[in-house]
Amino acid sequence: MKILLVDGTVFGRKTGAILQQVEKYIADINPSLDLEILYFADLKHQILDGSPLNDDMKMMIRKFEEADGYIIASPIFQASIPGVLKNAFDMISPKAMRYKPVSIVANGGTYQHHLVVENQLKPILDYFRCLVTPNYVYTHTSHFDDSNNIVDGDVHDRLRELARVFVQYCEMSKSLSKETIDTH
Repeated sequence: MKILLVDGTVFGRKTGAILQQVEKYIADINPSLDLEILYFADLKHQILDGSPLNDDMKMMIRKFEEADGYIIASPIFQASIPGVLKNAFDMISPKAMRYKPVSIVANGGTYQHHLVVENQLKPILDYFRCLVTPNYVYTHTSHFDDSNNIVDGDVHDRLRELARVFVQYCEMSKSLSKETIDTH
């Protein structure tokens, strides 16, 4: 199975650091999964405005379509997900992520911003009809050292648990048909 770990921002390094840790934990549990981190900071983004898509955006869409599961990482800026992440979701076909497992990790500067995951990110993934795992991990700036290493043991435990549940969702999703009956 191809698993796409998405660093949904062009600013900062904490979400990438979280994804690298999750990648290790997933690989420890199931080394047969094909894991790839997609760093939005490495892409030339364009706004979805009807003009032809550049090669980076075509590649990003293809990676989403070809993946069998996702770990979505988002910082929380101004009590919202980054515009590049929402713009990326706007480019993806509503059926591309259907019935595929997804876990969420996020990082913010206040403890209250975890609600962005519940109020913004989960509804978008529900629209795509993803199999969103019930546990997500929200981290705070204080959970990292100056080199963006996760220094909080509880966060590591929650990331291990997220990886374990995600791998189980991957196994469960293998027998679920991705073919759609409806036209929505």
